[in-house]
Amino acid sequence: MTLLAGDGSDYDYSALSCASDSSFNCPPLHEEEAIKGAFYKRAQKAPDLGSIHEETLLSSARKLYAIINVGGLRYQLPWTTLEDFPLSRLGQLHLCSSFDEIMCICDDYDVTHNEFFFDRNPCAFRTILTFLRAGKLRSLREMCALSFREELLYWGVPEESLEWCCRGDMMETDSGHREHAAETRVNRCMSQLRDMVERPHSGLPGKIFACLSVLFVTITAVNLSISTMPAMREEEEAGKCSQMCYNIFIVETVCVAWFSLEFTLRFIQDRSKLAFLRHPLNLIDVVAILPYYITLVVDSTSKGEKKLGSGNSYLDKVGLVLRVLRALRILYVMRLARHSLGLQTLGLTARRCTREFGLLLLFLCVAIALYSPLLYLIENEMAATQEFTSIPATYWWAVITMTTVGYGDMVPRSIPGQVVALSSILSGILLMAFPVTSIFHTFSRSYVELKQEQQRVLQRRTHFLLRGRMAGLGSKLSLESDMMFPIRSSDRHD
Repeated sequence: MTLLAGDGSDYDYSALSCASDSSFNCPPLHEEEAIKGAFYKRAQKAPDLGSIHEETLLSSARKLYAIINVGGLRYQLPWTTLEDFPLSRLGQLHLCSSFDEIMCICDDYDVTHNEFFFDRNPCAFRTILTFLRAGKLRSLREMCALSFREELLYWGVPEESLEWCCRGDMMETDSGHREHAAETRVNRCMSQLRDMVERPHSGLPGKIFACLSVLFVTITAVNLSISTMPAMREEEEAGKCSQMCYNIFIVETVCVAWFSLEFTLRFIQDRSKLAFLRHPLNLIDVVAILPYYITLVVDSTSKGEKKLGSGNSYLDKVGLVLRVLRALRILYVMRLARHSLGLQTLGLTARRCTREFGLLLLFLCVAIALYSPLLYLIENEMAATQEFTSIPATYWWAVITMTTVGYGDMVPRSIPGQVVALSSILSGILLMAFPVTSIFHTFSRSYVELKQEQQRVLQRRTHFLLRGRMAGLGSKLSLESDMMFPIRSSDRHD
């Protein structure tokens, strides 16, 4: 067993470590593994000896030394060594006068052999023994600084007793812990922001944010529709602005301010800024928001300007640019794809079915190139009226006929021409049916996948929140238990 040296020993305890001590790696023959709890169970089964008999047995067993068993390794320690450290855990153990007091400090106790059991780290305990015996306390290089601090707190050794060379490690650990706590708070805020703007089902803030976004998109669409009324167009052409026009401008400003704020929050919370700018929906947001600011700049620069010798041509061009830019506001409707599972499914289907759409376009082009010249020749030779003036004009008829739209602006008059039209209608139905079937199955599969993914995300988040709450409740109960029973650790192991 590992014994402390005598009072006049010259042993260098500062070089003691868990890795370098050969007695720890290869225990001597005197050290033996201890079964924690066996002696305590034996003591529980023993008959009650009475308080007088118990005190007599304790006083006879506790002689000049004690056997400390830490983590299965036994150490013989003289009681005189602990007289200078009455506030430490082992010093309190020396002052105990009953079995219950002993069990409040250690995990188990063998009355017969006067052996005290502690279920702690034996590597750190050797450093504690070095301090109790030689007064030198140094941290272990192989051990985490936070774990070593917990061991010092458990054994009742003040951290101020550390040598000056080891205090720097503790200070670095404290600063690193503070930096990590600050970083954790930032990450927590970014995670909450990400849940709010990207995951509507994550909680109440996400739902409110999504509802506001949909509300402003709806208001923008209604506002754009009202701005195209004849009365508004007349005021715009006359260069006037009534109260209704001013109200429309105020509503548009509020909506654009919200969309700008939403775009900024999405940009801040995204981990990859470049990938964020490349996303199609984010590009649509930029194209929809920029026209408002461009319109303000153009309006401010075009007031009072008029090119010499050009009449109203410059102002007409400016007005055309402004009308085109304002028409781009309709792209706000595409923002609904962020909160609609159906629109997300439509976009995913379009990306997955590019080959099917290519085949559909190819079939239509081949059929149009076949039926348009044929009908043009038949109608020019046999029809009384010439409605098909050229083959390119007949392309339009072929498209609306094969897609079964049939506007009726160009109609074949001759019987052979009507037969050709009937053939083109039947061909269009068959050619449209082949790729559309595959596209429909892809749409159904994509919808199911997105629905399942959404459910998995909700389940993972619910499980994470429940686990966090249970962990917080467990730590709170553990803290309350430690406050009520600050020393005894056998209850925690049980």
